[in-house]
Amino acid sequence: MASPPAKSASSHTVPARPNTAFRQLRGRLSPGEFAAAVRRSAREIGEQVSCDARYVGRVESGEIRCPNYAYERVFRHMFPGLTLPDMGFAPRETVRGRGARTAAVSAAPLATDHDHRDTRIQTCEESDVLRRAFITGGPAAALGIAALHPLESAAAAAAAVSIPAPRTPAGGRAGAAEATAVEEAVRRIRLLDDRHGAEGIYRRATQPLRAAYDMLDANIQHRTVSDRLHSGAGELAITVGWLAHDSGRHGDARSHYAEALATARVCGDAALEAHAFCNTAFLARDAGRPREAVRAAQAAQQAAKHLASPRLLSLLALREAGGWAGLADRTGCEQALARAQRLFAGGPGDNDPEWMSFYGEAELEGLEAQCWSALGERARAVEHARRAVALQDPHFTRNIALFTAELAANLAESGAPEEAAAAGARTLALLEQVHSARIRTMLDDTAGILRPHRAHRMVAEFLDRHTASALAAGARDGAQVTERQPV
Repeated sequence: MASPPAKSASSHTVPARPNTAFRQLRGRLSPGEFAAAVRRSAREIGEQVSCDARYVGRVESGEIRCPNYAYERVFRHMFPGLTLPDMGFAPRETVRGRGARTAAVSAAPLATDHDHRDTRIQTCEESDVLRRAFITGGPAAALGIAALHPLESAAAAAAAVSIPAPRTPAGGRAGAAEATAVEEAVRRIRLLDDRHGAEGIYRRATQPLRAAYDMLDANIQHRTVSDRLHSGAGELAITVGWLAHDSGRHGDARSHYAEALATARVCGDAALEAHAFCNTAFLARDAGRPREAVRAAQAAQQAAKHLASPRLLSLLALREAGGWAGLADRTGCEQALARAQRLFAGGPGDNDPEWMSFYGEAELEGLEAQCWSALGERARAVEHARRAVALQDPHFTRNIALFTAELAANLAESGAPEEAAAAGARTLALLEQVHSARIRTMLDDTAGILRPHRAHRMVAEFLDRHTASALAAGARDGAQVTERQPV
């Protein structure tokens, strides 16, 4: 039986008018097909939106007058050159102003009936005032994510992740708001890492992790909320583990990944288990334990086999290939690489995990370059590393620095010192934006290989810049250590 029409919540509510311009943009696609296209486009730019046919219908009916910022970025990516009014939306200022916010809040009653819930959903889509209030207070503040703005500089970001002490939700109960806060913390920390690297945010990011696990001990009334909190806490443990990994703290990373794996086993979350094993395999390879890397990657593939995500299985095959390369097993490595490429060619899918937004053609090329480098195939490693740098999305600044550092190392090993120095210099420039101990260590190794070639002007310039950069990084790290000392 259909629900009765929603009552007008406020005399200030603007009557909905059909968005015919957006309907024209959908073309011949069904609402469901168009929603799938929106989700694919979101993944291309590292966004996560839960678009479905119902959302498309609400836009076209005029119920959603202006999309939130995430949807706006996705729509602009899909339709380059078009503004929000071109797509049939109201200008943002007309739904973001003081009067609009007042009307939006008054139009969101606390009733729990179906009609009022729909009204509240519409209100949250149309006005970001409630979102700001949530992020700056309540559960989000308990997790310390209020200041994690994605556009901050690396230094400002590191200072901003100042996190209040964890606290149990009011009444000792954890609900959907707390689960959302954990999920938001994961997204924001990952965004900072993509742009700035792990150093400077790792220590502070451990605080929302502790808060998330404290919430698991709270009184959780509903199974769905419990599942979300366990999954969110596990993903946060993996995220913080990665920050430790990229900061050179391998022991801490191993501990965080083990915590995530235990959480996955407790709640029976196969996707979380696959992610934890995936990162464990990566860490084992970097820590010089290639056999463990192979076993962990194979365990991840076992956990992921029913998740219907070829892209995930492709990445896991690459993790396995890295382990085989570390064991100098060329046959095993080539077989895993072939499997990864075949699965990747199937394209992205709706079941791909949100955390895999980084995994595109550039990452495929970069990980393959690492395999050939480990096998001593420097020319092939250079070829794939070049592609990785050229194909990388500008959003992933840290990965551009990583792949450029890999290119420099492979060029140095293959007897091209001047090209290696040029790539090393580009990496040093990127390290002004990105703080990553792993990338600095790679450059240190490259500088060591290039020292006998100092007679080349370009090499000498790179070595001098590298020395200055290392001194600056050492001074910064020392200042951070002093800052953490008790007074």
